Amino acid sequence: MKHLFPLAAVAALAACDEAPPQPATGAAPPPTNDDLYLVGGYRSEDDWCQLTGETAFTVNFLDHTADLVSCPSGSDAAQSLVEMYGARQVAKTGGYTVYSLPRR
Repeated sequence: MKHLFPLAAVAALAACDEAPPQPATGAAPPPTNDDLYLVGGYRSEDDWCQLTGETAFTVNFLDHTADLVSCPSGSDAAQSLVEMYGARQVAKTGGYTVYSLPRR
């Protein structure tokens, strides 16, 4: 019986290390590096796809006829951006995929 207590404690601590699943709505996760300057939601205020400003990383992707938008890679928000607006992928960085979209 004495040996079961340490095992239970280790199992409980291990469970604390697991990250909760990311919800489908709410604020997008922050980029994990300084490559992106996220200005705000692209389609709405709480859109995970964010209008993206100029940084040393994004400068070569900016175009006066298109918006630069970054979405968490593999997210439903990214998939819908491609399907709805024909977004063209131009880069990936820090868990985000960067798209170019002709201005609407």
